[in-house]
Amino acid sequence: MFLKVSRFSVGLRALWWCLVLLNACGTGAKATAYPYTVYRGTFVHFPRLNSSLSKPELARKQGVLWVSSGDGRIKGYDWQVRDDSSFQSFLSRHGWTDADVTTNDNAGPSAKVKVVESVDERNEFFFPGFIDTHIHAPQFPNTGLFGSAGLLDWLNEYTFPLEASFGSKSDPNNQETDPKDTPPEGLRVYDQVVARTLAHGTTCASYFATIHVPATNALAALCHSRGQRAFIGRVCMDNRDQSPPYYVDQSADEGLNATKSTIDYIRALDPKGALINPIITPRFAPSCSIHSLTGLGKLAASYNPPLRIQTHISETTEEIDLVHQLFPEATSYADVYDKAHLLTSRTILAHGVHLTHNERTLIRERGSKVSHCPASNSALGSGLAPIRIMLDEGLTVGLGTDVSGGYSPSILEAARQACLVSRLLGYSTDFQEMTGNSTSTGHEKLSVEESLYLATRGGAAVVDMADDIGGFDKGMIWDAQLIELGAVNNNTVSPSDVAGVHGFAGRILVKSGPVGNVNLFGNETWQEQIQKWMWSGDDRNVKNVWVQGKLVHTRN
Repeated sequence: MFLKVSRFSVGLRALWWCLVLLNACGTGAKATAYPYTVYRGTFVHFPRLNSSLSKPELARKQGVLWVSSGDGRIKGYDWQVRDDSSFQSFLSRHGWTDADVTTNDNAGPSAKVKVVESVDERNEFFFPGFIDTHIHAPQFPNTGLFGSAGLLDWLNEYTFPLEASFGSKSDPNNQETDPKDTPPEGLRVYDQVVARTLAHGTTCASYFATIHVPATNALAALCHSRGQRAFIGRVCMDNRDQSPPYYVDQSADEGLNATKSTIDYIRALDPKGALINPIITPRFAPSCSIHSLTGLGKLAASYNPPLRIQTHISETTEEIDLVHQLFPEATSYADVYDKAHLLTSRTILAHGVHLTHNERTLIRERGSKVSHCPASNSALGSGLAPIRIMLDEGLTVGLGTDVSGGYSPSILEAARQACLVSRLLGYSTDFQEMTGNSTSTGHEKLSVEESLYLATRGGAAVVDMADDIGGFDKGMIWDAQLIELGAVNNNTVSPSDVAGVHGFAGRILVKSGPVGNVNLFGNETWQEQIQKWMWSGDDRNVKNVWVQGKLVHTRN
């Protein structure tokens, strides 16, 4: 499934690991240069909601906040700082000086701090980092490939052959653990998916890997070296009747032992779990035996605190029918997981397109969360997830790209697709039967604000980090992105005059201020600028990205 690589693949592997080590060392050096970084300019985020029924509203603040280089957390803010004079007064009060500004040696002792500014003329603003609650890292080369069939056929045609290639031919029983035993092609894919998601502003991702221990460990090591917050899960699948013979755990017990190996590696890599954490990952119920599901539930509960869990649920009606055939003793798809003690307050359930009312009630009672993957559901023809109903019933929902079922690694794309899907939901007969209304009231539609909330605060709650990421409250971790929409074109020359002189007006107009596909004309409110960004923005608008207070991506 991969493009062929050169005969220097062994050298590529060695070079890759050198880069991992250098990147890790370099990141640490930069982060400890100054005790604080002061961010100055415009900040846009969602304040915490008072209740599950409250509607999210964006807040825009201008001033400064400062982040400790020690723990990467926001230590304070001052929204009274509006100009250069008040900024200098602010620095003086704290005994700080801008590290990039030359000062008078006789000015007295002061600590140097790094200053990062957003530029108003370029319509820049700081925004919380995006949280991808469901993404398959090894599937990245298949992005945009769906075939002509549905989910189950797509898995066999595209997904399983690609994922199988991440294993070592010399290790058919999956006994190796060293990340360096990952095929060079797999390392290249993982390097690219982490780089691309960071470039799209994703500061935190919950990754499905493959069944292979070395490759799963390599993904964890690469996320750690690049500085992306990640939950890494070795995929468990031991049901030989529902898995291809070339890509399956040898047994439930061997699968559990392999999962323990990846957990041990990740916990040794990041003992405090500051960036990288393991996550128990049964692929989905049909690919696992009861013994495997139950064992994974016990494994998650054996740690303190219990490990996070991620899996799929009710993505398609065909899948649901298969679950009923394989697990006749269960009352529902959700009940299969519940009987195995896999429905916990730290469980992420991807999709949930066709959940019944009783299943949604059970999921809410267990405190489990839902990852909404609208782009994937539309691309594979899985259905329209009734997110408004889930939210009204008190479920916690975030967004996932579901690469490669989803065609884009961008959570911003997932946010706009969430809006679009919700606008079609009222025409669905299933939704009409669910609500008892043959005509839409419009309540089911998600607003721009609600979709962006799901991309940030919602995702933070889904990965059980609501107190740490997703917003700019004091004490929260600085996982953030600097968005640049571009300047407004204030050219005083008439386009018709330009055309008369140069013969083609676009020759000058194309050099004007907008960045990417976002076009501003100067009469938009800040809320309207955010709307334009959500509908038209992409990675070209992501200027910088920070995770845990460290700069991890800068746009070229």
